Amino acid sequence: MNKLKDIEAIVFDADDTLWDCQSHFEAVEQRYCQLVSPWCDETTAAAELFATERSNMTLLGYGSKAFTISVIESALRMSNRQIQQSALGELIQMGKQLLLMPCTPLPGVEETLERLHDYKLVLLTKGELQEQENKIVRSGLARHFCHIEIVSNKNEGTFRQLSDKLGIDAEQMLSVGNSFKSDIAPALSAGYHAIHIPFHVVWQLEQAEEFEHEKLRRIERFEEIDLP
Repeated sequence: MNKLKDIEAIVFDADDTLWDCQSHFEAVEQRYCQLVSPWCDETTAAAELFATERSNMTLLGYGSKAFTISVIESALRMSNRQIQQSALGELIQMGKQLLLMPCTPLPGVEETLERLHDYKLVLLTKGELQEQENKIVRSGLARHFCHIEIVSNKNEGTFRQLSDKLGIDAEQMLSVGNSFKSDIAPALSAGYHAIHIPFHVVWQLEQAEEFEHEKLRRIERFEEIDLP
């Protein structure tokens, strides 16, 4: 990466970058697959859920509520509506628990944010407004950021608008996140620098083909973020 010495603002993703999120969703998916196992195998059940999530995305967007609706819809379809009410009730309760998932900062996050306080630190997260606001509160990390923005999706325009809103040239901004599709590729297209920190689990809808770029750096741990 070049010219990192000129960075003024660092834009952080939230879910699976600052705290664990996807593993909680995967636990619900695993239970859903178990509950519909009398009617289909795990691979088929998971594929059906993914297809349902994708088809619902335009209408429902991202978040625990959208996911729970897709889980219930898939369970009803895969079981030919024969699944017991108690099983549906269990899935609904698990979906509600996603709204209360712990947002404990991942190792190295708080120490690194403290170390980077000489920069403008920005939090840019996508999802349902109230759910993301509550996650930020539970994480205790809001104090580190001079600007917090919650959007329904992330694309090149999102990053350009953020740069304009902050009055900082894209060349002086750095995007940090776990999703190459949402945090890295669109930021690079907008002119940002980027640091990719892959998480150990990736939602299928966030999977994307990765590429090399002169403004891109890959690291394994959050505390490896280091600017001149």
